[in-house]
Amino acid sequence: MTVSTSLRDAPFARSMRFVFEHWARQPGRVGLIAGAIALATLADVAIPVFAGRLVDAFASADRDAGLDAALWSFAAIVTLSAMIAGFRALAFMTVIPMTQTIMRDAAAEAFARVQRLSTDWHANSFAGSTVRKVTRGMWAIDQFNDLLLMALAPSLLVLVASTAVLAAHWPLMGFVTLVGAVAYVATTVSISLLWVAPAAQLSNAWDTRLGGVMADAVTCNAVVKAFGAEAREERRLGFVMDKWSRRTTRTWRRGTWNGVLQNLILMLLRAATLGLGVWLWWTGQASAGDAAFLLTMFAVIHGYLRDVGMHVADLQRAVNDLQELVELHGVPVGVEDRPGAAPIVVGQGRIAFENVTFHYSGHATPLYRDLSVVIEGGERVGLVGRSGSGKTTFVKLVQRLYDATAGRVTIDGQDVAQATQASLRAQIAIVPQEPTLFHRSLAENIAYARPGATMAEIERAARLANAHGFISKLPKGYGTLVGERGVKLSGGERQRVAIARAFLADAPVLILDEATSSLDSESEAAIQEAIERLMVGRTTVVIAHRLSTVRAMDRILVFDAGRIVEQGDHDALVARDGGIYRRLFERQTGELAEVVAA
Repeated sequence: MTVSTSLRDAPFARSMRFVFEHWARQPGRVGLIAGAIALATLADVAIPVFAGRLVDAFASADRDAGLDAALWSFAAIVTLSAMIAGFRALAFMTVIPMTQTIMRDAAAEAFARVQRLSTDWHANSFAGSTVRKVTRGMWAIDQFNDLLLMALAPSLLVLVASTAVLAAHWPLMGFVTLVGAVAYVATTVSISLLWVAPAAQLSNAWDTRLGGVMADAVTCNAVVKAFGAEAREERRLGFVMDKWSRRTTRTWRRGTWNGVLQNLILMLLRAATLGLGVWLWWTGQASAGDAAFLLTMFAVIHGYLRDVGMHVADLQRAVNDLQELVELHGVPVGVEDRPGAAPIVVGQGRIAFENVTFHYSGHATPLYRDLSVVIEGGERVGLVGRSGSGKTTFVKLVQRLYDATAGRVTIDGQDVAQATQASLRAQIAIVPQEPTLFHRSLAENIAYARPGATMAEIERAARLANAHGFISKLPKGYGTLVGERGVKLSGGERQRVAIARAFLADAPVLILDEATSSLDSESEAAIQEAIERLMVGRTTVVIAHRLSTVRAMDRILVFDAGRIVEQGDHDALVARDGGIYRRLFERQTGELAEVVAA
């Protein structure tokens, strides 16, 4: 049971199964390609038979009879050659749309899968490496189709058919050819899969890491420049590149030794076949035409066998290239829509945690244990506490970026775990501490909350967010591209774009993650004014790092080690002797006083 399971889950088996599953979506095209290639291959095997008859016709003492035989053989060879060209053209014309469809589907499905993988997975993965896995695997599918359908399948068919034809003429010749071909194929496959493939798999892993290191440095180029760390990043890349180079060199060397062994077996097979042919001629068992047939057939077999070795090596590389893409499909999504999930309908926006227990994977103890709290519709609530106390996890559970281990989270009485994720998140607008923008126009970034929004609606949202002023001063206005992650804008400008996006979303639940903590006083004032407008009429949850941002909240929840240890408005919490909130407030106001005094 263990052995069969390990074979089924081996990289080669998984990659083959992945490709065959995509083939099953286009059975008509696969059948047409296989049929056309089979007919072309059988025609290729038949040509040596007529080549031998042509030589016998040339050697015939009766020139008239020989001419008829020669013409018939010539016509047969021309017809078979035309069939080979026609059927191969048909196969290649069919494999093009088939391969394009599979590549498109595989890349789109991998992208969809990656989009839905957990927040933790994305936090632990290089974006550059992920893109490299998908694109490399996509092109490996092109190799797979060409190798399996257009190369290996006809090669194996030629070996079987030619061995049968030779055995029909001379059983011993058929036996020798069969033994040599089987030995060659078995040796090639076993060495490729058991010796070359592991080395190629490791070199691919370093190739993926190489892409990740490059993407990481390029994405953070502003930080690299700020610390004059160009040489340091080059040394880091050099270390990875050195590892990649050594692993790749080892793979290439193993592939070369594999080729040497293949050529040795082919040489022995050639010697055995030709030696046996000479013996057949010497003993009178083969005519001149038979000798021509034998030599032509051996040339066909030799060519296909040599190609089999090359194709198996290429197939092994394709397996390694496709493996990481296949593995992406095996990564657990983390949070999926449950069977029967329905769109959530939010009116008041009342949020409730009902005996919620939550345990992060890999942590020894739960963060929350039987946490219960209610945020009424339209209430403005601040979340404060030390780092790691559970503030951010609270809003992630509301968004259902994670599922509660026990208990449930509801909005207007509806369990968020039973709602479709798209409908849930459409009801929640978020303004993060460090907003991320797409390298698209400002209009597209604002409209990301509602793609069908008109230009007038986009501009209105920008005005409400105090963003219209700086946008209108840009040369291309709302058509300005903001750069990767919005790097062409200042922090305050990015924040106002994020607020405009939230205005346009017009969701009943609003989450703010200290949206003004890292801004200058002028930007902070403009953004705070926009946020005050944004909070009106919405259930608002504010993650606060600076307590000054939650002084006007209706209620403040104080977290400590996953528990709500205090709650109330600012005045009530400050008045509580020995309270955590009071200590945090006094520490922050004391630090502020020292800064002002300095």
